[in-house]
Amino acid sequence: MQYSAAMIVEIRAVAPFFKNGYVLGCEDTREGIVIDPGDEADELIAAVEQHRLSVKYILLTHAHLDHVTGVARARRAFAVPVGLHRDDNFLYEHVVEQGQMFGLKIEAQPPVDFFYEGEGPLVFGRYTVRVLHTPGHCPGGVCLAVQQDVGGAATLFVGDTLFAGSIGRTDLPGGDLDTLLRSIRGVLFSFPDDTVVHSGHGEPTTIGRERRTNPFLV
Repeated sequence: MQYSAAMIVEIRAVAPFFKNGYVLGCEDTREGIVIDPGDEADELIAAVEQHRLSVKYILLTHAHLDHVTGVARARRAFAVPVGLHRDDNFLYEHVVEQGQMFGLKIEAQPPVDFFYEGEGPLVFGRYTVRVLHTPGHCPGGVCLAVQQDVGGAATLFVGDTLFAGSIGRTDLPGGDLDTLLRSIRGVLFSFPDDTVVHSGHGEPTTIGRERRTNPFLV
């Protein structure tokens, strides 16, 4: 499914976690990125092939197991660098142990290729990606602000920081509720109300909707 008349946005989610993985593409240059490849990685790979995209990066919003179990498959398919915030590398390197916590057998993933340095930006086609550190759900959580023009409207890919009507859980290793609320109010709520938000689970929302109605934030 596509949510933009311009930028290509493909979303896939499969059992058991029904976590959203994303393919973004520039409609003109056909360059793209993959965000958070998990168990749905094969479907993301198919979406890239469908749109005939040349993937530039695999970008991770954080390193909980449902967001990284498809990194190896995606990296084999695209042979591009994988980015992560340094503060979540301890989770990434222990994805096998994360799986054991849920009674799942998870394969170890390849080492990340680079750690985010400041906001970037990273570029694919006519689009830029700013990396915004938003800890709280986990220490190295980030949100990706994607925009076409400098100063133009951004679309946010927020991982598990914020959901439609909810917020990320903070009871896993490295989580902290006060830190998460500061990240949402200080970073995400600095964007205009009409900013579209794509989360790690569930449907898209907007900053304004969450500012007005989210029971954890009102």
